Amino acid sequence: MSKAVVISEVAPRDGLQSIGPFVPTETKVAMVRALYEAGVRRMEVGSFVSPRHVPQMADTAEVLKAAKQLPGLECTVLVPNRKGFDLAMEAGADRLGFFMSVTEAHNRANLNRSRADSLAELSALVREGAAAGVAMRFNLSCAFHCPFEGVVPVDEAVDMVERVFSLDPAMEIGIADTTGNAAPDQVAAVFRHALASWGNPFAFHGHDTYGMGLANALAAYEVGCRIFDAAAGGLGGCPFAPGATGNTATEDLAWMFRRMGVATGLDWEKLLAAADLCAAVPGGQPGGRVRGVPGARAAA
Repeated sequence: MSKAVVISEVAPRDGLQSIGPFVPTETKVAMVRALYEAGVRRMEVGSFVSPRHVPQMADTAEVLKAAKQLPGLECTVLVPNRKGFDLAMEAGADRLGFFMSVTEAHNRANLNRSRADSLAELSALVREGAAAGVAMRFNLSCAFHCPFEGVVPVDEAVDMVERVFSLDPAMEIGIADTTGNAAPDQVAAVFRHALASWGNPFAFHGHDTYGMGLANALAAYEVGCRIFDAAAGGLGGCPFAPGATGNTATEDLAWMFRRMGVATGLDWEKLLAAADLCAAVPGGQPGGRVRGVPGARAAA
């Protein structure tokens, strides 16, 4: 099994979407450039969602345009529906990130529609995206715990993964611990089943609300997951998931893999500098641990 992993940076999107004061476009672009300089080659730069519901993402087209000027950077944008799909295609996104929730209650809170309605619309968009030859990823929120329904049974998460897999077996599927409430054995069970059954390039999206972000990422890694989302500076949260705090910090995840001898392609010193920049965004609630450890910067 490969000892290399792909870390997909989500600070410009998931890291910022819950911040109240609007973060200037130039600040977002500076974050993207700093992370790129640190070696990040895959990044969620924004989402084409309703600016009324998520005003922080209103300038996604501008951020995407600047990001696409960086050679070799794959730019992902999230799209929840037909309107977002059309805007993303027009803007030239490298990868489309569809999303819906495993649980009914969170899907209604996040997307204001039932799971059945979301899956029906997104199914059509997946077919259209595949016909157009665009890279896609389908994200399943609240795959382990829901702020409204509680712990999600493994078989319920696996059932939704199977439904999404059937839409396009070549499509990447992101399995998300949206609230940071997952336990490592639960993460391992879902990923073990998914990888053994379908062998698809599954990705783990974790939050660190209960301090379990790295433990859950390691559990996914040990059963074969090789794609991980993280946010520099530990920024993040979901505005429609009460209690959810920041994503697992990119620098923490990179440190763990580095100590394990697992290649990430990231420059340690430049990553810490980028993490400092992200953590300093006004209105943000940074997290993570490595940045505050004495001597961590000298340990490159």
